[in-house]
Amino acid sequence: MRLTASPLLSGLLLATGVLAACFQRTADDDRTAASAPAPPAAEAPAQQAGRALLETFETGSKGGYAPDEEQLASGKWLLDDALIGAAEQDHKHGQKALRLRGKGRAQMRFDLATGAGTVRVFTASYGKDGAVRWQLWYSADRGRSWQPAGTEVKVEGPGLPVAVQVNRPGPLRLEIRKTDGGDDRLNLDDFTVEPYRAGTKPPAGSTVTTTTQTVTPAPQPTTPAAAQATGAARRDDPLTFGNPSGATSNPDLSPNNYLMVKPQYTLSYSRDRGIPNWVLWHLNKAWLGAAPRQDDFRPDPALPRGWYQVTRNSYSGSGFDKGHNCPSADRSFDLDDNSSTFLMTNMIPQAPNNNQRTWNHLEDYSRDLVAAGNEVYVLMGSYGKGGTGTNGLMTTLDQGRVTVPKRIWKVLVVLPQGDNDLQRVAAGQARLIAVDTPNDNTIDPDWARYRVSVDAIENATGYDLLSKLPVEVQAQLEAKVDSGPTR
Repeated sequence: MRLTASPLLSGLLLATGVLAACFQRTADDDRTAASAPAPPAAEAPAQQAGRALLETFETGSKGGYAPDEEQLASGKWLLDDALIGAAEQDHKHGQKALRLRGKGRAQMRFDLATGAGTVRVFTASYGKDGAVRWQLWYSADRGRSWQPAGTEVKVEGPGLPVAVQVNRPGPLRLEIRKTDGGDDRLNLDDFTVEPYRAGTKPPAGSTVTTTTQTVTPAPQPTTPAAAQATGAARRDDPLTFGNPSGATSNPDLSPNNYLMVKPQYTLSYSRDRGIPNWVLWHLNKAWLGAAPRQDDFRPDPALPRGWYQVTRNSYSGSGFDKGHNCPSADRSFDLDDNSSTFLMTNMIPQAPNNNQRTWNHLEDYSRDLVAAGNEVYVLMGSYGKGGTGTNGLMTTLDQGRVTVPKRIWKVLVVLPQGDNDLQRVAAGQARLIAVDTPNDNTIDPDWARYRVSVDAIENATGYDLLSKLPVEVQAQLEAKVDSGPTR
């Protein structure tokens, strides 16, 4: 577990005031409305009495990331791209902890009457996620403007307590901001605010102190679902069979073949087309559960700075669906898995009948294969320009920023659940199903009519879809057109 602060960055921000004056987020309208400053609320009882305020998040019940106010023991908070987490992967003291994703924030909707001296909080990266960064901010005018309090904090691992010296008199509000904008999530718990003491000088160069003792969360009971995810049905790397287009994570070298690796799937994104070139994911019982569909379509904060952010509104009135590549129902193990599928980097403009009938039938069939004891590697993409939706033929949406693909393809590599998948496919133990459909609203609902060879898709796209297999095996498998059962 590593935790560091960046004094240089904090100093620059305090000197210029840029971040305090211009903190904005690219998001949909429903989120913006919820973030408007609220009228002053009643002060927290603990602060009225001049005692330390402690928020353990144990009374919270907000289970989704959509912005909303939550009544907690300390008072009312705005949780935006944040929720109260109670999963086994949440690092917490007790049953619950605060969880933030993207550029999430947790903002007090009440004033601390006696201000804030030292703020202490337990902080960790969620589950086995990587490093995350966050920062504490304060408002002395009931939420109308905000200033940074303390330097940006980086945390990685199961957690350490952090102390931030605020030393500001009341009335005062505090806000926790996740600042990195990445896919890795942040846990916070036991948020404690000591009252401001008269005569204490505000910090000249806001400081962050940390303890040196690692805090290890108490072991949590293992549920059958968690045991499944770590047992025979495990989550495998979707790039097991190769990187189809040789995508890289360098946005300057490959802005239209930009590799994005997420916990739930991997994709190649095209900046100029505003859609993914392809998306790869692994599907087995470890990915399936009872998490509800989130429907939280939103821009992807992991895109490089300065790139255009496609939003849910980019498709409005177009006659095309926001068509998932990796389907929502393929990621139902927990809320975060499902929510990840609604990032706009996972979407293409898809003719409604193609999306809701033909493609939906194929997605259902892939999950039926898993229910029958198989695992499936799924490769999906699109190519060409110009599709026909309910409003007729269109080539682009959103003033030319989002390309409407002409064709949509998918390859399923189906194997009995097991190990050594690459070797088993090379030994001829897999079934390959390749489908290439027009992006057209008059499409036949029977996906089996559009079966082709893998070679045909490679010839149309220029990709090498199964590049890690021996060349002679590729030549044999990729030339065949599947003729197996379809339901």
